[in-house]
This record gives sequence, structure tokens and C-alpha cells, in this order.
Amino acid sequence: MTAKRIDGKAAGLALREQVAVAAAEFQARTGRAPGLATVLVGEDPASSVYVRSKGKATAEAGMESFAHHLPADTSEEALLDLVVLLNNDDRVDGILVQLPLPPHMDSSRVIAAIDPAKDVDGFHPVNAGRLATGLDALVPCTPLGCLHLLKNELGSLSGKDAVVIGRSNIVGKPMAMLLIGESATVTVAHSRTRDLPDVVRRADIVVAAVGRPEMIRGDWIKPGAVVIDVGINRVAAADEGKTRLVGDVAFGEAAEVASAITPVPGGVGPMTIAMLLRNTLVAAHRRAGLADPEGL
Repeated sequence: MTAKRIDGKAAGLALREQVAVAAAEFQARTGRAPGLATVLVGEDPASSVYVRSKGKATAEAGMESFAHHLPADTSEEALLDLVVLLNNDDRVDGILVQLPLPPHMDSSRVIAAIDPAKDVDGFHPVNAGRLATGLDALVPCTPLGCLHLLKNELGSLSGKDAVVIGRSNIVGKPMAMLLIGESATVTVAHSRTRDLPDVVRRADIVVAAVGRPEMIRGDWIKPGAVVIDVGINRVAAADEGKTRLVGDVAFGEAAEVASAITPVPGGVGPMTIAMLLRNTLVAAHRRAGLADPEGL
């Protein structure tokens, strides 16, 4: 059996097209486009690429993009002052501070300074708490994208056994909360879980977000399971001096056992930016006193 490749690129594009239609409707009703502010501190190459692609996607969706690029030696207080300005700017519906921040900055303090109503990354303690207690919240983009792919593939997740491997605040914990919200039976595992392969073998749904290249092997996967691989790891390629991207799952092995699996790249990654746009649109609606956009 060869697993179906779950095409995150196509799913992300479809969602972005829906967001663009809804953003135009929002502008027609309110007289302004939804606005997303991005804040990049320093010159981290990967972060720079992410922020540029987010700005491009924002413009393509018919939204306003407000990009702020600060030098690496910017003080934490200066960054916090910028966050306060963005909190008070009525043109801005979403604020994204690109992580990681330089070592002299406390990212938890910066995240806590963002207005929870504009926290389109879903990292603010208020949004994390609302998600955990089953209330409406702005949800972290990557797990929300994973949920979208799972529901596209399986329909109802009610009663499914799900294992989330990884317990970060960015993916693992919110992913578990989302799956619980869909009435799945959820185990949160990690690198220190005893008999991890046996725990994974029970699962109808495997979400791998542990940050270790190809750690989850094919013989860990239950036949017919759906595998969502969040990992993006750069490893040495066969060609000397070159690298390649791999996930947290040994793709070739798992694809022989699973019913469906996300590739790396082209799986979860494109959904993250699509969900960022979706969250910005939802934040704009809520700030304008409008109902959430339908179907998103």
C-alpha cells in the first residue's frame, strides 16, 4: 500500500482564495481592508524569508501589510513600545512578532504585550487559556492548519485515537486542545515517553512535531493511519556539501503503511501562512463587531 500524499499546497491555496473573497467583502462593508503588521528583529535568514512570504501572501489576499524591520541591537523596551503603537493602530487587525527574537529579548514578555484580539499567532496566554477551556480564541496557525488537513481527509474526528508527538506551546499543546475539541481521544507524547513506538502504533492519527529528523519510523505507524508531519529539518544530502529538507517522520517507510501522509516540504508549511491570513480576517471581523466569516 502506498499512502495518499496530502497536498498542503493545494489546500492552502484554496483557503487563501476563500480569504481573499471574504477580505473584499469586509472592505466593502467597512471601507477598509484587514491589516496585518509583521515585526522582524535582526537578520535571521529563515525569519526574513518567512516574513517576506507573509507580506506577499497578505497583499495577494487583498489585505494591508505593515512591515517593521528592526536592527538586531534594538532594545526590548523599544520593541515593546512598537507593540503598544500597533495595539493602538486601528488599521492593524493582526500583529505578528517573528520568532525567535535576539537573545537579549524575553519573547514571553513581548507576546504578553500584544493585544489578545490582535494576536494572530495565537500565542498570548489569554488565547491559549481560551483554547484550553473551549472558548473562541485565535489559535496558533500551524496546528489549525493541521486540523484543516485532517478534517479534509477524515471528515469527523470524533472517537479517533490521536497521538501528538511534541509538547511545545506553538504546536503540540494547541494541537492536542484542537483534537480534544473535535472529540478525538488524545495522547500527548514526546521524546521521553516510555515505549514511544508502541504508543504511536495505537493511533489512527499521528501528528509529529518533535523537531528530530525522521525520528518516527514506518514500523511505528498503525496500518491505515493518517500522518501529519510538522517537522522541517535540514540534513546532509547524498551530494557532498548539499542539504535537503526532511520531516520528523521517515516518509518513505511511513508511506508504505499509512493511508495518507503530508510530505515535507509541501504539506503543513503552506497551511501555516493560509491560517495566518484566516486569523487576520477573523480578528478584523471581531474588532469590527461582525460575525466570523462563514466557512473559515
